Amino acid sequence: MSLLDYFKTTKPNSAKLAKERLRILVAHERSARNQPSYLPELQKELLKVIQKYIQIDLNDVSVTFDSDDEQETLELNIVLPEQPQS
Repeated sequence: MSLLDYFKTTKPNSAKLAKERLRILVAHERSARNQPSYLPELQKELLKVIQKYIQIDLNDVSVTFDSDDEQETLELNIVLPEQPQS
């Protein structure tokens, strides 16, 4: 490799890029397929309960479900707004 190779700008191969994007989409669909059917509704209901006490957006809440041979884990992450300090 020569020194000039570092300065060349190469465009990403569109077929490679499309293949990688498809791979990501398939992985996402597979993970969603293994989740319980009640998960989207659970997320909406949790958001309603939380919004009784603090104003947050749906994008501030993420619910993930993982399972293996021994256990199932439901993880809820909420980005809370900063409270003004007095």
